[in-house]
Amino acid sequence: MQEVVVHPGSIDEALASRGARAEVPPPRLGEIVLPSRTLSPAQRMEIYQRMYPLRMEEALEIDYPTLKAFLGESGFRRFVREYVASFPSRSYTLNRLGDHVPEFLRTARGLRHRAFCHDLARLELAMTEVFDEVETPALSAAAVGAVPADAWPSLRLRPIAAFRLLELRYPVNAYLQAVRDGARRRRPRRQDGWLAVFRRSYRVRRLELSRPAYRLLSDLASGVPLGEAVVAAARRRGPASAGQTQLYRWFREWMKNGVFMGLEGLEPSTNRL
Repeated sequence: MQEVVVHPGSIDEALASRGARAEVPPPRLGEIVLPSRTLSPAQRMEIYQRMYPLRMEEALEIDYPTLKAFLGESGFRRFVREYVASFPSRSYTLNRLGDHVPEFLRTARGLRHRAFCHDLARLELAMTEVFDEVETPALSAAAVGAVPADAWPSLRLRPIAAFRLLELRYPVNAYLQAVRDGARRRRPRRQDGWLAVFRRSYRVRRLELSRPAYRLLSDLASGVPLGEAVVAAARRRGPASAGQTQLYRWFREWMKNGVFMGLEGLEPSTNRL
């Protein structure tokens, strides 16, 4: 049944395909699928085969509504057909059907503004991933306050599970927000951007970052000790005191947003998280 349902051609072509014939030769279909009062076995199978691409489109639209808004109805339908042919559903759930969309769009042929679509898909996939991630509690203010001052430089920060960082070539976050707001959408123009996507209080949030802030947060999220990461960030910005103040503001904002869940490197007696 799966071989027939996922086949992109007509029902006759699907029943005669190599995979379907290996399971059930077309003349024996009636032994597996009985006719109804009004439909033949092939016609009953055709109902499911015709519904399959519609269900795939519905599932992908849930995860990629902004991509659909950009491509339009016919463009999105064509994308779904080509994508599912390359990455058919292999799971009992459709929640992970769209996991390969950025990969597919990166090299998709005949797609206008392919690089923009690729970045847009990366953003919407990150939002889906953090929405589905397990809930991990954020680092509390009390735990931060209990850390001795001389211990901070050697500590490593662990981000929450529902956290992703994106380095982008196009302003897809602004485009996504414009679609949600029903505002005017600008034509895709190259503009580098950096973004943190995370979930807090059951809500997916998107925090735009400057390039220096992104590099620091990326270092911290990848396990670079805090002191080492801050020194590297300060060197990139220069020795001015304003730069040091900005680093502190970034760190305070990230802690307030709850993007970290724990500290590594504390002595057992101090590590009360």
